[in-house]
Amino acid sequence: MPYLSNYKIFISHAWKYHDDYTRLVNLLGNAQLFSYSNYSVPCDDKFDKMSTSELREELRQQIRPVNCFLALGGVYMSYRDWIQFELDFANSLDKPIIGIKPWGNTNISSTVSSVAKDVVSWNTNSIIEAIRKYSI
Repeated sequence: MPYLSNYKIFISHAWKYHDDYTRLVNLLGNAQLFSYSNYSVPCDDKFDKMSTSELREELRQQIRPVNCFLALGGVYMSYRDWIQFELDFANSLDKPIIGIKPWGNTNISSTVSSVAKDVVSWNTNSIIEAIRKYSI
């Protein structure tokens, strides 16, 4: 069997939309011949107790080591300040950003698509192909 890379991935998401995040984590976790480590900030009460500057630093620490940044396109407008911060920081580090169209939709936020190396549909093969193609 060929050697499989273990991709370090940050998935931008809003805790309020945890179902979409969980669906994507499960999709990646169940993919054949694909291995990854999730560097995303989990939904955890400890983050509710952090100041804005502490949470920003936590996000920076999570994004710095990744090979690829996945942006769930459907949550951008509701949580634009935090997601914009994540996108800007990932972009400043030249992390490849892959936009993922929301489940069942054909459109994605223009803010996400304008910084993304690629925009893919909610499809296992499309997402993994983009991760493999663009990861650093």
